[in-house]
Amino acid sequence: MTWEIRQESADDHRQVEELTREAFWNLYVPGCDEHCLVHEMRSHPDFIPELAFVALDGHRIVGNIMYARSHLINETGERLDALTFGPLSVLPGEQGKGVGSALIRHSVRQAAASGERVIVIEGHPRHYCKHGFRGSKSLGVSDAEGRFPYSLLVLELEPGCLAPHAWRFVPSDVYELDDQECQAFDRTFPSRRKEWQPSQEEFRLACEAFILE
Repeated sequence: MTWEIRQESADDHRQVEELTREAFWNLYVPGCDEHCLVHEMRSHPDFIPELAFVALDGHRIVGNIMYARSHLINETGERLDALTFGPLSVLPGEQGKGVGSALIRHSVRQAAASGERVIVIEGHPRHYCKHGFRGSKSLGVSDAEGRFPYSLLVLELEPGCLAPHAWRFVPSDVYELDDQECQAFDRTFPSRRKEWQPSQEEFRLACEAFILE
């Protein structure tokens, strides 16, 4: 199956926020805040509108991906600009059909064509290693505390660009959301019940796991 993939337009904004809320509701925590992130990201200086894409089935948006600027710093203090994507959202009824993979492939090609060198994300390896992402430790990329989270994944768009240094990942502060603002934004949507489900425990465990020496 194929989808039309194009850049997000201003007319898409609310539909993409609704889609994101549907995709993440009760998935990682009771409720979600990813739709708030989508809303806040668009006005943040690190947001890259050229890499905000939607996937369409006919005239219906079934998925989207957004990118922000981040960077890496090595042991000599050298800075390397990087990209981070997220959220990557697919409507629940369309998941498992390849929408997310199509958005990743398309956006990665566009990022590479524009001269970007590396993408660093936080996500479950089973979703992203098939797209060429590797565990951060194997490429010498740690978090700010020098640890190697299980969920920290790296894709070199320019092969070898990270060698032979040790790097620390510095994400954009756009991902530091204000809980009260998110709750207020969520109230602009129809009310939904917040519930626990097993995927939330899996997410917690993944976030707390680190690769040891």
